[in-house]
Amino acid sequence: MLEVKQLCCVRDDRVLFDALTFSLSPGDLVQIEGPNGAGKTTLLRIIAGLGLADSGEVCWQQQAITQQRDEFYRHLLFLGHTTGVKRELTAFENLSYYMKMHGRDDQAAIWQALAKVGLAGREDIPAAQLSAGQNRRIALARLWLSSHRKLWVLDEPLTAIDKQGVQVLESVFERHVEQGGMVLFTTHQDMFVGHPLLQRIRLGAL
Repeated sequence: MLEVKQLCCVRDDRVLFDALTFSLSPGDLVQIEGPNGAGKTTLLRIIAGLGLADSGEVCWQQQAITQQRDEFYRHLLFLGHTTGVKRELTAFENLSYYMKMHGRDDQAAIWQALAKVGLAGREDIPAAQLSAGQNRRIALARLWLSSHRKLWVLDEPLTAIDKQGVQVLESVFERHVEQGGMVLFTTHQDMFVGHPLLQRIRLGAL
């Protein structure tokens, strides 16, 4: 459903990647790996339609995403380095805003998502008063509210997340791909070690 075709990206006269080609189909779990500066974040932003490549294209269901942004975004969940959490809102209000922005309103699902990420009891505290890890958990709670979005593109989702949180995320990733979703992510931490489903795409020097 997602095709990356002959992507080339140059930044500051340095080629990050060239002729990069790969695809994702339902059930795929793919990690983009490589050293710092290899272009992992740049690649994910291009795939999410938030950046431009120097050449090549990204296609969704055999059509360039630049020609069908609204349709592509209906199927995409993108979580980047920044959490996208509004600091003046509580954890519950942030997730409620997220759901209403996408035409949904399910308070029970929000409570369940907050419990899954360990924020039960902190749902009414403004995000500005929560730790960086807790703000990251608010952002990650969107995963439990976005199973209907086929493609998850996640840049360093494990930032400020403890070992137990990593295990929780592994289980939600697995469930999503088992239900026909696709997950494309980067991480500097160990995740899915030796897992038969995991595919790796490496950028930069070996």
